[in-house]
Amino acid sequence: MPKSQVRKKKVYTPPTDVRPTATAATRKPSPVWLPILAIALIVFGIGWLVVYYLSEQAYPVATWGYWNLAVGFGAMVASLIVLSRWR
Repeated sequence: MPKSQVRKKKVYTPPTDVRPTATAATRKPSPVWLPILAIALIVFGIGWLVVYYLSEQAYPVATWGYWNLAVGFGAMVASLIVLSRWR
């Protein structure tokens, strides 16, 4: 049986004007304080909510009422935003 011919195809290289300017290797790593801040915000938010529920809504700030929930969940959402910047 005859052997089929192999096509000689050039390797594709994208044009230089389309290539991204910053590669993953040139990005700086995250500072050390970033994951520490994120974990601190998570712990703070959970702690705020636990105190709020265990004190039967008398603490941390009784006059805020249900806004205490917004503070606790807001701290946890803020930690997610901080973690989105982590490399």
